[in-house]
Order: sequence, then structure tokens, then C-alpha cells
Amino acid sequence: MKLTVRKANMLLLLAAAIWGLAFVAQRVGMRHVGPLTFNGVRLALGAAALVPHLLWLRKSGLEKDQPCNPRLLFRGGVLAGTVLFLGATLQQYGVVYTTAGKAGFITGLYVVFVPLLGLFIGVKTGRFIWAGAVAAAAGLSLLSAKGVMGIDPGDGLVLLSAVFWAMHVLVIGRLSRRIPPVRLAVAQFTVVSVLSLVGAFLFETVDLVSLRAAAVPILYAGLLSVAVAYTLQVVGQRRAKPAHAAIILSSEAVFAALGGWLMLGEGMSLRGIVGCALMLGGILLAQTDSDTQSEDAEPLSS
Repeated sequence: MKLTVRKANMLLLLAAAIWGLAFVAQRVGMRHVGPLTFNGVRLALGAAALVPHLLWLRKSGLEKDQPCNPRLLFRGGVLAGTVLFLGATLQQYGVVYTTAGKAGFITGLYVVFVPLLGLFIGVKTGRFIWAGAVAAAAGLSLLSAKGVMGIDPGDGLVLLSAVFWAMHVLVIGRLSRRIPPVRLAVAQFTVVSVLSLVGAFLFETVDLVSLRAAAVPILYAGLLSVAVAYTLQVVGQRRAKPAHAAIILSSEAVFAALGGWLMLGEGMSLRGIVGCALMLGGILLAQTDSDTQSEDAEPLSS
């Protein structure tokens, strides 16, 4: 079946929907297991689910033009995995104290943070980035601020996680030019799983009863969000235009809010809706500049 631009866009929309609804799965999973346990198990499932795809790539010879140095793969996997672990852990703790919709929109701010952090490594930042940052900051103040009390704790953790998601994009942007992407994905997911499970056994209670109760959200977040959506993104971006792909993937936040409303009964005030609209506008403005620059990596999101 020929992959047309329209079909590629639909694959990206499906990936965004899966990632957005993953915020619902993350909140439901927290009713039964701790954040580190949830991330440890779901990332292990995600890494395992990508292994058959990796074997197929090797067998088909599609990776023959991109050899991989084992030492570089190890170092790159540890680096990317550590940054991803910090981002995923902060986000997972954050969703315990906020709604799925708010977490989705705040996480999307990584798009604004990527070029801003890029300033530290000499990447030029255009006017749309600054306009997007101002709009996003205004939106965040409406969505999450509590007057003089500042940002809600859960929203603050998710916001900090977005900084690490942005760092992860920059790290992947460098490593993906030297390491086959699926191998890098498996390596970093494995690192995150190991770090999370070590932390879970040290600081949380891990038992089969709780894992069984959280089985559905863990399976969704591990297999669909990590393995399936990541593959859809890779396939879709082979034909989709970069600007279109960026906008489509931004709809992840909308799906998170929609899922939180339909499945968890999460409401949002008019002030919050206006804040979300400003944040989404800021994200799209930031992507307008990003599409004219050389950054070509997307995060392995929720």
C-alpha cells in the first residue's frame, strides 16, 4: 500500500491521539501503583515491543547504511535514557496532582523550551519563538496560577518535566545522526526502565496485586504509547511535511484534555480554556520557527 501524504498525516494524528490519551492512562495507573513502578514496567514493555521491529530492520537490511558503534550506542543510550528518566519521572509524579488535560498542555511547552535551550549551544532563536514563549507563559498563568500562591505543585512538576523533554529532543537530535533510531529507542527505554524499577523497589511497594490492578493503563502506556505511537510517528514523518507534522503532533494536548473530560470527568473553567488556547497558540508559533531550523528530532513522548 502506497503511503500518501494524506495517509501519513492520518498516522501522525493517530499517534497524537494515543499520546494524548496516555495522560488518562497515567492518572488511572497512579490509583494502584507508584510513579516509578508505573514507568519502570511500561518502559520495559515498550522496549520489548520494539525488539521485533529492530530484528526486522536488521533482517531487511534497512539499517545497513547507518552502522552503529556499540560503545557509542551504550553511551548514547545512557545519556538519553537518563534525561528521559528525569522527564518521565517528574511528569508521572506531576499527573498525580493535576488533571490529564492540564498535564497535556503543559507538557507541550517542550516545543517552546527546545529553541530556548538551544541558545546555550549556539542555535539561533527567531522572533516567533519569543512570541510563542510569551503566549505560552500567559496561558500557563491562566491555566495553573493560584494568584499570589503561584503555580499548582502538580503543574510545576509537569512544567519542570517539559524542560527535560526539551533537553531530550536536543540530545536525540545529536545522537540520531550517529545511531540508528530504533536501536537508540530500545537502549534509552531500557535505561529508563532499569532506573525506574531500582527506584521503585527502594522507595515504593511493588506487588503483583497492584500491578494486576494497573494492568490496563500500564499496557496502554507501554505498548500503544511507546511502541505503536513511536512507530506511527516514524512512518508518518517519512511523507508528511515537517510543518504539518509539527502541527498535527501538537494536537496531543487537545486529545489529553478531551480524554480527561470524557473518561475522568475532568472539567475546566473558562479561564483555563483561554489559558490552554494561549499555550497551544504559543506552541504553534514556536514550531513555525522550528520548522525553518535544522532540529529534526521529535521526543519519544508520553
